[in-house]
Amino acid sequence: MARLNLDKQESDFLNNTIAHWEKENLVDADQAARLRQSYEVKGFDWMRLAKYSIWVALFCGAIAIGSLFVNNAVLEWIKTLYDTPDIVISLICAVGAVGLFYLGRQREKRHPEQVFSNEGTVFLGVFFTACCIAYLGKTFDDGSGHYSLLFLISIVVYAFLAYRMQSRLIWLFALVSFGSWFGTETGYQTNWAFYFLGMNYPLRFVAFGLLLVGACHLLRNKKWFSHFWDLTYVVGMLYLFMSLWLLSIFGNYGSLDTWWHIKQISLYYWGIISAIVAGLFLLYGLKKKDVIAREFGITFLIISIYTKYFEYFWESTNKTLFFAILALSFWLVGRKAEKIWNVKIND
Repeated sequence: MARLNLDKQESDFLNNTIAHWEKENLVDADQAARLRQSYEVKGFDWMRLAKYSIWVALFCGAIAIGSLFVNNAVLEWIKTLYDTPDIVISLICAVGAVGLFYLGRQREKRHPEQVFSNEGTVFLGVFFTACCIAYLGKTFDDGSGHYSLLFLISIVVYAFLAYRMQSRLIWLFALVSFGSWFGTETGYQTNWAFYFLGMNYPLRFVAFGLLLVGACHLLRNKKWFSHFWDLTYVVGMLYLFMSLWLLSIFGNYGSLDTWWHIKQISLYYWGIISAIVAGLFLLYGLKKKDVIAREFGITFLIISIYTKYFEYFWESTNKTLFFAILALSFWLVGRKAEKIWNVKIND
């Protein structure tokens, strides 16, 4: 019989639970012994080490490439390639991307256990795809400055590849491209003015985040979307709450020069709106057992409180008193939640 591989905290919890059952005569000694033998404490988390090592390797590789380009000898060599047509570079990157995606696909089939090495290969494929699209844009650039079309092409390419390869990593880049397209397209449509339909960039992305989160709820039970649902939900919440947080600081001002001359207290209502939205998502998450909504709600509620404190009260409030009140508030919330949980357990 295969044993459950648990961390120490989980193991201690089960040990205490089984001991309680044994003490209350809910299980006999033999059953308790069998239960204790059904799990074991995991050793060193090699999978996590592998994950971090691969990402550090990619990061160091990017730094190495950057360092390469500042080398004088390399710069001289690049100058000799200056006249290389953009379409040629685009085609070279396309071939490199196809090769890397094919290699990544084959590695997933042959070595499915090497999760992070496979993801690293796919990530390089994504990088080459971005370069391919960028140089393709330079090839057909007519000087209009409508480069949001490149992000639109990226969305289609990444979404297609993600669906075909069932890759959540590529889907993440499709979502990032989606946000980039939205931001640049709204900027282009207003000739890069400060406002689009009366909204600055943070307010636009609040609407964008709400749209993405709403779409996730509409597609929640769609089988074809199930592999990407939770990632899309998390990214949509990030767009929403990061934009709300920025909005609580800058308000609906499009220019930093204008914002710099207003009193921060005049933007209090944006902070209230941000806190209310976070509180509503927290309550929704608790009621519907939606972990993502609950975690985002409580996290950004705390961030909102701390942000407003540093904006309004840092210079004038006694620090000990403020944090004591904050600790007491959350302790009372925790006690109330604990009582509700105990009532539900007893029922």
